[in-house]
Amino acid sequence: MLFDASDVGMGRVVADLVVDVDLVDDRGRELALVLGHQHDAAAVVGGTRPLDHHGHARSLEAAAQYLGLDLRPLAQLDEAVAVLVVVDLVPVCEMGRALGDERDAAVGAATRSDSILGSARWAPQARFVHGRRVYWGSVGTMAGMPEDSTTAKRFHVETLGCPKNAVDSDKVVASLLADGLTPATCVAEADLVVVNTCAFIEAARRESIDVALELSDRRKPGARMVVTGCMAERYGDELAAALPEADAVVGFADEGALVDVVMRGRKPEGVRDLLELPRPAPSAPWAYVKVAEGCDRACAFCAIPSFRGKQRSRSPEAIEAEVRGLVERGAAEIVLVAQDLAWYGRDSGEPGALAPLLRRLDPLRAHGLARVRLLYLYPSEVKDPLVSTMLELPSVVPYFDLSLQHAAPGLLRSMKRWGSGERFSEIIAAIRAEEPDAAFRSSFIVGFPGETEADHEMLLEFLDHVRLDWAGFFAFSREDGTVAAGLSGGIEESRVHERLRECSEVQEPITASARAALVGRDIEVLVDGIDDDDVMVGRTHREAPEIDGVVRLVGTGDVFARPGAVVGATVCGVEGPDLDAKVSG
Repeated sequence: MLFDASDVGMGRVVADLVVDVDLVDDRGRELALVLGHQHDAAAVVGGTRPLDHHGHARSLEAAAQYLGLDLRPLAQLDEAVAVLVVVDLVPVCEMGRALGDERDAAVGAATRSDSILGSARWAPQARFVHGRRVYWGSVGTMAGMPEDSTTAKRFHVETLGCPKNAVDSDKVVASLLADGLTPATCVAEADLVVVNTCAFIEAARRESIDVALELSDRRKPGARMVVTGCMAERYGDELAAALPEADAVVGFADEGALVDVVMRGRKPEGVRDLLELPRPAPSAPWAYVKVAEGCDRACAFCAIPSFRGKQRSRSPEAIEAEVRGLVERGAAEIVLVAQDLAWYGRDSGEPGALAPLLRRLDPLRAHGLARVRLLYLYPSEVKDPLVSTMLELPSVVPYFDLSLQHAAPGLLRSMKRWGSGERFSEIIAAIRAEEPDAAFRSSFIVGFPGETEADHEMLLEFLDHVRLDWAGFFAFSREDGTVAAGLSGGIEESRVHERLRECSEVQEPITASARAALVGRDIEVLVDGIDDDDVMVGRTHREAPEIDGVVRLVGTGDVFARPGAVVGATVCGVEGPDLDAKVSG
């Protein structure tokens, strides 16, 4: 939001809107206010002390209640990619003037401004804009914006698959914003619909096609749809022929230049490496960060190296810069991802570089980083110094997402994988001896060619013995071009389904027991926002975003915590994979 400096004071109500001017950029005539993960308006309504960015939940001041303001919807600020709100109190900037990179372009406002303003019945005009530059004016008539076919165009990006795909979509969004497009509020309003597909297994490919067809039916006349991501890279022309609804099928090389390729009909100039493209401000108090692309392993069942290529690690400087930017714009938790995270740096001649990277990121706690989480750890690399570093650094959570795949040693050799149930058990036991509160997740393939009943029983016994907090089970998918595609000894589909059911029957009570054991425990919850029932929700170190359960902060009354705040709570109940907890104090 932009106000004239003379009209804004610490904790002052301006035009019936409560603002927090902590960390205001006051170098110019305007004040650039960022409302969202970094700020809690409720905490400053009745006082002048700036918000502690690592503070706890607070109660609403009487001043806010007197004004008839409901500040809880501020927790939903992260639902908007970004909203530039200009209050017509003063001429805040000249027409056509742009806010450059020296100001934070991640300007946020609630998507339901009337729910905050309450009885004032006044809401500022808002427009979705976001990116490296923010222009004053209305979209389509912005002075200084390039006059081409993209002017006033809107986009919608749909992401399927894993968190690594989510990072790619984030960077696609940043490239579209930088090229002058703005986010649409729904598919039907978009001029460009982007479907970022997954090609890992057959079920994921079917879902990608189904979603593309559904979005094609929902788009408005004249809108263009582009299919990108893993399916586009892997199948290319074959996919384009099979999916005439798509106006373009774009592989990884052009994924960061969709405006040039799809809307301007020309090849991009230079290389726009998606791995190194800038990110928009995070839309939640957590963000995935991809530290490497591709994979150097040769697992028999996996086709990823055939279309993602060999591992290509980013420099620690580039990763730190991206993490710093995300943290400074509201991300309290950073989730590091890669196809083979523990091998980060090996391709560039620096094996074991993940532990030094964690040490490099840890000082960002002074800037608001609360947590670093690691996903996709190959079990042979889960050893010191990585484990000791994870358990030592305050920012790194003791959450171990281990890529185990099975427990039978013979079957693991057929998969061209390292390990056995016995070795995996030793790794987990050693970590638990050092950190009893460590959480463990893994995924397992069921029905790999040659899997015997004895192999399956070995997996069930392993699950019962190690008692993972979380586990996922997937039916084997025969992928073209992989070693496993040519293996004999396939398992009947009905038998695979039976084995999947048996795995779930063993694991579900284990997960339920682990959750129930937390009742009465004091926990630290990083607040994600407010759910559909207007209840604050968040996660402890035991829950990865979008993957595991959540913590519902029940009975909070007038207590408010901004997204990204870490609050103390006591677990008081369990509902499926989710916990109910009451805020301490």
